Amino acid sequence: QVQLVESGGGLVQAGGSLRLSCAASGRTFSSWTMAWFRQAPGKEREFVAAISWNGANRYYADSVKGRFTISKDNAKNRVYLQMNSLKPEDTAVYYCAARSGSANYREINEYDYWGRGTQVTVSS
Repeated sequence: QVQLVESGGGLVQAGGSLRLSCAASGRTFSSWTMAWFRQAPGKEREFVAAISWNGANRYYADSVKGRFTISKDNAKNRVYLQMNSLKPEDTAVYYCAARSGSANYREINEYDYWGRGTQVTVSS
């Protein structure tokens, strides 16, 4: 069974930075599409960022473009989300997601495996 575990969340002031990490275990982690989604209370889970299996292609929601960077290390079975210039509206639980092969990266139903999430809170 594939296991995804997020870490790196916390409390930060507006304008600050956090780096999230997602560790995968249970099988080889090559040729996978990886993504980050987030969900605030009472709201639907929304796409944040995705990265192709070889790391060559990266995609971002308009709301985070220019501020967040997704990266991947296949050898270490990890994916990262560097978050800069954080805003209060970025406050949410952030989830790591994965699937084998390529995917329609923005669609939540494309992903087969999910972590339990890590809380990010940005104060004003």
